[in-house]
Amino acid sequence: MIVRKSAAEVEKIDAAGSILADCLDMLAAEARPGVTTAELDGLAERLIRARGGLPTFLGYRGFPASICASPNDMVVHGIPGAYRVAEGDVLSIDAGVTLGGYVADSAITLAMGAVDAEALRLLDVTAESLEAALAECREGRRLGDVSHAVQEVVEAAGFSVVRSLVGHGVGKEMHEDPQIPNYGDPGRGPRLEEGMVFAIEPMVNAGGHEVFVADDGWSISTVDGSLSAHFEHTVAVGKKAPRVLTRRGSERGAAEG
Repeated sequence: MIVRKSAAEVEKIDAAGSILADCLDMLAAEARPGVTTAELDGLAERLIRARGGLPTFLGYRGFPASICASPNDMVVHGIPGAYRVAEGDVLSIDAGVTLGGYVADSAITLAMGAVDAEALRLLDVTAESLEAALAECREGRRLGDVSHAVQEVVEAAGFSVVRSLVGHGVGKEMHEDPQIPNYGDPGRGPRLEEGMVFAIEPMVNAGGHEVFVADDGWSISTVDGSLSAHFEHTVAVGKKAPRVLTRRGSERGAAEG
């Protein structure tokens, strides 16, 4: 069952989202060739706690860090550690913030130094597919419209959506109903209503869609070794337009709806 949030609850998720947006902006500034993913994790935890939040990922189902840091062919759930970011990497960073019992979830993928043109195109297309999906998050649309919007943008560009991983409802818990695939038929699924809050997160591979889980039980990578990108926002369904609750500074002021 999809639980709608009250206007007051959306404001609380928005407050968590503001901390998370600032955290990801900070990490985008600090992530550069030579830094370790453990160092980025420490920076994220310190900022989140300094702002009165809790790092949602830390301890969630046993996850040992505050962010997921996933380089190159790693799609999601990378555990921060000794990996030192290299020139030419793409690095996906996913994080969550809990504030006053409410959760926001967001992710970015960054180009590290000089990255080849196809990698940059992958990042651009994945970000574009997220924006297309967010635009569908308004009352009267259907969940399938959100999923199809991602698929349409990604496959038109010759890339593939990961089919075994999904977006989800979010707010009172990290993962709530519904599951939100990044592919599907338009006009199908539950009708969207104001107050529904979703974490929309295209996970897009330059090659095939198949992925596997590593021996650490967490990190998920592409089977064919192709690059992957991941962008995510927490969004509240609005009557006429979506309300994105995790917009970062570089994005604020962008048109929505």
